[in-house]
Parts: sequence; structure tokens; C-alpha cells
Amino acid sequence: MKIPTIGDMLTARGRIAACCHHTPVLTSSLLNVMTGAQLYFKCENFQKAGAFKARGASNAVFGLSKDQAKKGVATHSSGNHGTCLSYAAGRRGIPCTVVMPRTAPQAKKDAVKGYGGRVVECEPSTSSREAVFADVVAETAAEFVHPYNDHRVIAGQATCAAELVEQVEGLDAVVAPIGGGGMVSGTCLTLSSLAPKVKIFAAEPEKADDAYRSFKAGHIIADDAPETVADGLKVPLKELTWHFVSRYVSDIHTASEQEIVDAMKLIWKRLKIVIEPSSAVPLATILKHPEVFAGKRIGVILTGGNVDLEKLPWS
Repeated sequence: MKIPTIGDMLTARGRIAACCHHTPVLTSSLLNVMTGAQLYFKCENFQKAGAFKARGASNAVFGLSKDQAKKGVATHSSGNHGTCLSYAAGRRGIPCTVVMPRTAPQAKKDAVKGYGGRVVECEPSTSSREAVFADVVAETAAEFVHPYNDHRVIAGQATCAAELVEQVEGLDAVVAPIGGGGMVSGTCLTLSSLAPKVKIFAAEPEKADDAYRSFKAGHIIADDAPETVADGLKVPLKELTWHFVSRYVSDIHTASEQEIVDAMKLIWKRLKIVIEPSSAVPLATILKHPEVFAGKRIGVILTGGNVDLEKLPWS
């Protein structure tokens, strides 16, 4: 298991500069009043392919040797990583295959195809996803780029927090959603080196709370097929992300399905931007635990904005 370093993050930052956005930070006076904190929203919903995962995917794809790249890349993903890997592969002109749950939002399947990727469907469980993916790799010999348990991916995701601490001085904490833990691990990687006094909190759906239970138990607890509106947060931690989560995260908070939907709606209304349910989980937990964040300067990572507009959770 190769653990990425701050040097890997800095290399990634240079490598992806031409193909990933330096995303903006937005604020809302009303949300500050509601939470009692100063919130700074890092808008990765404005990232290429609509999600922070363009960072890690691009770092992995453009870090491949010419011989590796010829065989293309492959992954399994509920949506955003597959979309972003297809985007990055398209930028480099190499093939990409994505194994996706048949229940994944159609908008995300269409996005993968739109960037030139090939979609292979599986059942909505981790076991099915991994079994179907094994067949794909046997068929294509493509380079596996794991959605989060990959040092190249984590180093790429770590560039987001590097931008955030440059954009907002004096942060007390950063809150990010957690599923497999790629963004949280990247945040840990960067902040532990560049801003070690900034606390890191993870936010998770109550209905997919395996990271929360893992954190409390002190070892990985994996759920196979949780059901939550936050479809990007259904996957379990792996050994590489657990390395960062277990060492650097201050706490993990959870939110109910209704709290997630309410927070999503608040951001749509007050920031006037489109985010997906997974991105709303941090605000939901801040609203739920105001005593933890009151009076502090909090970075909130909005991880993506890829939603099926025909199936909004409040429709």
C-alpha cells in the first residue's frame, strides 16, 4: 500500500492544472446566521465533469506511462468517479470502461457516455460491482483506477484543500462528505502538512453510516448495499483511506435523509447553485450539531453537482 505524501499532492497540482478548474468559494449570510458559524463553501460542483473527482482521475490518467495508457483505464463507480475518469481519459485520448450499478442516476450514466466512456452495468452492491469489474479487467487489461483506494487519486483530491486554505485564511475546521473516503483522505493529507491546526470533520448519511461506525469501533466496518439519497456515499472505506481517516479526522457526524434533502434545498435556494445530495451532507451535519461549529470559520466542501433533474429528491 503506497501512502501518498504532500510531495505527491504538489506534483498532482502541477499535473492537473491544465485540465481541472481552480474552483470558487461562496458564502451566505443567512446560512451563517442559521449555523452561528462563518461558512466557506468550496464549490467543486463547478469542477470539470461536475465533481471533485476530476482531480484524482486526471492525476491518475496523466501520470500513466505511454505503454500503460495504450490499454486504457477502467473503474467501478456509482457515477462521479466514472464520469471524471471518462473525462480525463478523453482528454488524453485513451479508452475508459466504467462498471456502474444499474440503479445509478441515468444522468450519471449519460455523462460517462458523453465523455466517450463505456458503461457496463452491475447490481447495486459492492460484491456485484467488484465481480463484474474483475471480468472487465480480464477482458481489457486496462489500468485500474480505484475511485478512492488509490494513492494517485487521493493525491489529486488533496489539491482541493490546498486551494481552500489559500482562498480562506484562518480556518478552524473543514467538513467534507465521506463514503469511501477519497476526498476526506486528500483533505487530511493536505491539512496535516500545510495547516495542522485545522480540524477535519467528515459527514455521512445515517442510512450509510459505515464510516461513522468504523471510526467509533477503530476498524473498518463495511456495508454491502446501503440505501440513501446521497448516492455518491454508498461505498465503504478501504485500507488506504482508513489510514487517513483513523489518524487525522476529529469526528464523523451523520444526518438523516430528510436533513440531507433540506440542506440540499437550502443551498439551491440561498447560494443559487446546483449540488447533488451527497454535497449537502456536510451542511446537514453542521445544522444538526451547531454547538461543534458555532463561532468558528468552517470550510465546507461541496463535492459535486451531478443530479438527475427529472428525479429531484423533493419532487
